[in-house]
Amino acid sequence: MPLAVQQRGTLAVEFAVVLVIFLLLLFGLLAVAQGLYVVNTVQEVSRRAAVAAAKTDFSDSAALQQIRQQAVFRSTPGLLAFAAPVSDAHVRIDYLSIAKAGDGSLSLLPMAVLPASPAASQVACTADPYSSQCVQFVRVRLCDAADTATCQPVQLQCIFPWVQLNIALGTAPTIVKADGLGYVASPP
Repeated sequence: MPLAVQQRGTLAVEFAVVLVIFLLLLFGLLAVAQGLYVVNTVQEVSRRAAVAAAKTDFSDSAALQQIRQQAVFRSTPGLLAFAAPVSDAHVRIDYLSIAKAGDGSLSLLPMAVLPASPAASQVACTADPYSSQCVQFVRVRLCDAADTATCQPVQLQCIFPWVQLNIALGTAPTIVKADGLGYVASPP
């Protein structure tokens, strides 16, 4: 067999081996880049939702749904880009009050029952800042939508189905001071 024919076969085999290794590295790098992007983006999602919820009437469910959608950079319900399965359904908004224990220690408590309106919260806060009807803080987390009792982290799905990274995104909690909750005082 001529030497040129043997060399051509060797070159093809070497190219195939190098190409496979190169593609594995490329897909792995893209999967890790996606993971880093999503980990950073979910923190921004919770920050955006918390800031907006602190200024929005909590009794307006349409406004809260719009906050969730805008937090994931959308104007309609759907997924966060390149971050499946994270969607507006995963954005959980909680309202917190401050509880004062007998020893003087303070703790944040999620409110099981919200006041009737932001005005009612304002009245409760004026009368007693430690009232269970006084909304002091807003917390936003990204939770598994199927789990309504607790807040389990969402599992990221890689953009390449054959690459399994098993990244739990974390809940990315953000807590901000309630900023009026949409309450506007009427002029005297």
